[in-house]
Amino acid sequence: MGHQHASGTGIRHRGRLALVLALSLLVLAVEAVVAWFTGSLALLADAGHVLGDSAGIVMALAAISAAQRGGRPGSRRTFGYHRTEVLAAGLNGLLLLGLAGWIVVSAIRRLGDAPELEGGPVLAAGALGLVINLIGLFLLRSGAEESMNVRGAYLEVLGDALGSVAVLVSAAVILTTGWYAADPVASLLIAVMIVPRAISLLREVAEVLLEGTPRDVDLEELRTHIVSTEGVVDVHDLHVWTITSGMPVMSAHVVVDDTVTQMGEAHAVLDRLRDCLSDHFDVEHSTFQIEPAGHADTEPHIHH
Repeated sequence: MGHQHASGTGIRHRGRLALVLALSLLVLAVEAVVAWFTGSLALLADAGHVLGDSAGIVMALAAISAAQRGGRPGSRRTFGYHRTEVLAAGLNGLLLLGLAGWIVVSAIRRLGDAPELEGGPVLAAGALGLVINLIGLFLLRSGAEESMNVRGAYLEVLGDALGSVAVLVSAAVILTTGWYAADPVASLLIAVMIVPRAISLLREVAEVLLEGTPRDVDLEELRTHIVSTEGVVDVHDLHVWTITSGMPVMSAHVVVDDTVTQMGEAHAVLDRLRDCLSDHFDVEHSTFQIEPAGHADTEPHIHH
């Protein structure tokens, strides 16, 4: 038994993602120009971070568009192109790690001999970046709870906001104390903020690609609910995994008692199982194989 699954939840947040992309590109342009004229590595690192995040948002938008255009099942891709969202999120995480490595190498080279720079323009660029990033966080806050790619973009904008704070602090230190090493130190802090978010995103992508049980699904609780359904005596080969954000799927072999001998009775069991899932679990697509007692002994098993 199954029901039609919906498109990825990222689709309805495409407009806000596009607006955040435009704002991010504005920050990138301002920070890159000011970094060029002042020689600030912290500002350049934050601009590089924004560039990576902008590329991630572009990939997210491309993945959402691909899922919308090609989301319908086909003979070769029975779930359509919904997994493109996951692949884009993985590429985004790898890109963030690469940027963090570049920032660390560049900052270490400058620590011993930090060049002089003007703190005023750096302070102004950092303040502008912080304000725009806060607007981006507000725009993506609701979508971050529903879509992996929107959540990735939200975390990136959050990192950009923290990076802007680091730039502001380093510029303030330079203006008040003349300690120019504050600039590469701030760059290292930006790199430190990037790495955990990138690893977290890659870990989530790996869980989806390895078809792990979604974190919000208790498999034993699900098993208990199925077995407690009237007419069901056992369940095996129970699997729950995620196709993409907001699209969990489930399959199970359900053993029914000896009273279930007619198709109408089996249909009633399926209806009860469907109602159970809709009431207690947010499973987008479910498939049940109805079996009589003892049938499992004749099946070759590689799962439990």
